[in-house]
Amino acid sequence: MIFTPLALAGAYLIQPELRADERGFFARLFCVEEFAAHGLPTDIKQSNLSYNRFAGTLRGMHYQISPHAEAKLVSCTRGAIYDVIVDLRPESPTFKQWVGAELTAKNRHGLFVPEGFAHGFQTLTDDCDVAYQMFALYQAESARGVRWDDPAFAITWRDGAGAMMSERDRNYPDFEG
Repeated sequence: MIFTPLALAGAYLIQPELRADERGFFARLFCVEEFAAHGLPTDIKQSNLSYNRFAGTLRGMHYQISPHAEAKLVSCTRGAIYDVIVDLRPESPTFKQWVGAELTAKNRHGLFVPEGFAHGFQTLTDDCDVAYQMFALYQAESARGVRWDDPAFAITWRDGAGAMMSERDRNYPDFEG
């Protein structure tokens, strides 16, 4: 696995190293030892799948507050997404900054999202599957969100962002912090 640090402290783009032959390839998507060597959590608590029927679907920006803050490893197993994370840690030098990465079934990249980050994505193709490996259990009472187009972050989404999304995601409040 190749761990590429992103501009936000603690966030990584993770690329599998393919071992290919005439049959196809094999690659690790998660390894306890490699995650531990990078100071990342290693105890996966939950695995989730999000199916998205249409291109332009936007989900996010979601996070959980302490004591149930969650880290996650996100990948796109079918189709393509533009995945965005925002650092919401007030003590962080990258507080309120964001990065985006294109995750596709073809590039097989994963995005490690540290605790204290909001996360969301925009589908770039119809029929997208997005897989999440969660390092904390979902706790409804700790679930929060910030608006996808909040001026505090000035996220540059791809064309068509916000055309299809839930009312809950559309109506999150502006960030106060």
